[in-house]
Amino acid sequence: MMCFDTVDVPSDLKPGVETWLKYDKNESTRIEIIDLVRSKNWNELHKRLDTRIAFGTAGLRSKMEAGFSRMNTLTVLQASQGLAQYVAKKFPVNKSVVVGHDHRYNSRDFAKVTIVAFLQLGFKVYDLCSTVNDRNDVFVHTPMVPFAIDQLNASAGIMVTASHNPKLDNGYKVYYANGCQIIPPHDKLIAESIELNLEPWADAWNCEAAIAEAAAKGTLVDAKKTLAKQYMQAIGKNLISTDIPSGKQEPWFVYTPMHGVGFEFFGEQIKDVWGLEESVDYFCVPEQKFPDPAFPTVNFPNPEEKGALDLAIALADSRNISLVLGNDPDADRFSAAVKYQGQWKQLTGNEIGFLFAQHAWDAYGKKSEEFKDNNPLALINSTVSSQMIKKMAEIEGFHYEDTLTGFKWLGNRARDLEKLGYYVPFAYEEAIGFMFSDIVHDKDGISAAIVFLQMLWNWKEQGLSALDVLRRGFDRYGVFQEYNGYYTVPDLALTNTVFSAIRNSYLLELRQFPAQLGQDLTFESFTDLTTGFQSDTPDHVPKLPVDPNSQMITATLRSNRNSSDLVRFTTRGSGTEPKLKVYIEAISTTEERAKSLAKETWNSLKSQWFKPEETGLTTNF
Repeated sequence: MMCFDTVDVPSDLKPGVETWLKYDKNESTRIEIIDLVRSKNWNELHKRLDTRIAFGTAGLRSKMEAGFSRMNTLTVLQASQGLAQYVAKKFPVNKSVVVGHDHRYNSRDFAKVTIVAFLQLGFKVYDLCSTVNDRNDVFVHTPMVPFAIDQLNASAGIMVTASHNPKLDNGYKVYYANGCQIIPPHDKLIAESIELNLEPWADAWNCEAAIAEAAAKGTLVDAKKTLAKQYMQAIGKNLISTDIPSGKQEPWFVYTPMHGVGFEFFGEQIKDVWGLEESVDYFCVPEQKFPDPAFPTVNFPNPEEKGALDLAIALADSRNISLVLGNDPDADRFSAAVKYQGQWKQLTGNEIGFLFAQHAWDAYGKKSEEFKDNNPLALINSTVSSQMIKKMAEIEGFHYEDTLTGFKWLGNRARDLEKLGYYVPFAYEEAIGFMFSDIVHDKDGISAAIVFLQMLWNWKEQGLSALDVLRRGFDRYGVFQEYNGYYTVPDLALTNTVFSAIRNSYLLELRQFPAQLGQDLTFESFTDLTTGFQSDTPDHVPKLPVDPNSQMITATLRSNRNSSDLVRFTTRGSGTEPKLKVYIEAISTTEERAKSLAKETWNSLKSQWFKPEETGLTTNF
C-alpha cells in the first residue's frame, strides 16, 4: 500500500486526509485523495472530506468518488458495519440478511464489503448475485431484496443501486425485517451506529478470503436461483388471471429495460406464464437489452425523462406496433406509451396508477362476499400523487389514504393497514412506482409490466384502449390533469432560503397561510409539514408526519371564475437530487380546462413563489 507524507496539507484538512489514508485500502480511491493533495486542490478536498455522506430513509446515494461525502468502498464499508451492529442488536436470535446489487460501476465491490461486514458479526448472508462464485454477470432487480426478506424471514436487506440516477452515481438501499424500506427512527439510530463503527474491522478488507471461508461453512448462501424461481411463481399465482395467447399473431408490443437488469426477469416471466417469445410476440430494444453501466443511448436512464423511450417508440413505429413498455435500470419502476389515433402518448405515473387502481377495484369486485366481508379494500398513494383514487374511493365506498413521498411510507402503511384487517393489493406514487402487495411491499417494475400487459389484453378483448378506460374514469370521477415539474437547485442551501422567503411573504401579513395565488385562485387549505401546520384539522396539527429538516408545503385552491374547479399542489425539496419539485393537479369538467388551470398554477407559483430570476433556481418547464 502506497505511503504518503501529509506535511504540506493545511491544518484544517490534515485530520481528514490522514484518517482517509489510514482507513482506505482501496488503491484507486487512495490515489484520488493523494492526487488532490499533490495538486493542492484544498477546496475539493474540503468538499470530499469535511462532511460525511448522510444516511437517511433512502439509505445512501451519491456520486462515486473518493471522500467521506461520496459513495465509495470505504463509506459503504462503514455504513455496513454500523448497520450490521444495529440489526444484530435488534434481532440477536435471527441474524440473517439479504444482499443484492445491480450492474452499475462498483456495485459488486460495494456488495462484497457489505457481505463481509455482516459475516464478521456472525450473520447468515443470502447473496442474490453469486458473489461466492466470483461471477461478474449476475445481477438482480431491486424488488428481489424485499421479496427475499419475506421468503427467508430475514432481519434486513441491502440493495446496492442508484436506480435511475446518472451513471456515475451509486446507492445503498436498506430494508427492514418487514420487507419495507426503513423509516424513522431506524434511519437516525442506524446513522448513530455508523458513527460508532467508522474504523474498519479486522477482516473488513479481506473480502475474497472471508467470502470463500463463509461459503465453505454455509454462512454465505448463493440464493439467486431459488429466490428468482419463487418470485416468478408468486407473480404467476397472485397476479395472473388472464391467458394471453402466444405465437398466433404479429408482435404487439416493444419492451426496453433501459440498459438495466430488467430483461432477464421480464423475459423469463412472460415466457413462463404465457409462453410469449421475443421476436414472435414482442420485441426488446436491441441497443438497450443488456445491462450496461454506461447507459450509452440515453442522457438520463429514467423512463420518465423526455426522449428516454425514443428508441423503443422508433422500433414500435417500424413494426406497426402501438404499445411500448419500459423499466428503469434496476427495474423497480415502470413506464408505458400507447399510440392512439396515430399519436404517441407516454402515460404519466398518475394515469398508470389510476388504471391499476381500476384493475384492482374490478378484481376485488369478483371476489367472494365472504372475502370482502373479512377483508375490506384499501388503496393508498403518496400525497404528491393524484387525488383521483381518493375521489374513486368516495364514490365506490372503499378505504383510501395518502402517505408522505416514497415507498418507505407506502410499504409500511400498507403493512399497518393489513394488520388492521384491510386488503391492500395496490399502492402507487406518481414517479412511475407501483406496488403489488401480494409480491412485495415496495415498488416493482416487473410485476407492474406483467399486470399492465394483462390489463390491456383484457380491455382489448372488450374493444377498449387504455385511454378509453382513463376517460371513462374521468366521466365517473371528474377530470384530473397534472402539471409536474422541478427547479434545479445550484446550492442545496438555496432550497431552505426559497421556502423561508415563501413563508415570510404571508407570515409578515399576520396570516398563517396565503389568501390568493394570482388573480384566479383562493387558498382553501394549507399544510406545511416543515413547520407543522395544517389549516383544516381541529388543532391545526398535520395528519402526516412533520419533519423540520425537510421542506414541504401542500395546498388546495378553488377557482374564482368557476367554483367547481379545484387545484391541489405540493412543493418539496428532493431527498435524492438537487431539485425543488412541484406537483400540480387540477380538477375540472374538461381535459382542456383542467390542463390550462394546472399550467396557470405553475406560472403563478413561478412568478410569486419561486422567482427564478431572483433566486437562481432554473427550470426547463
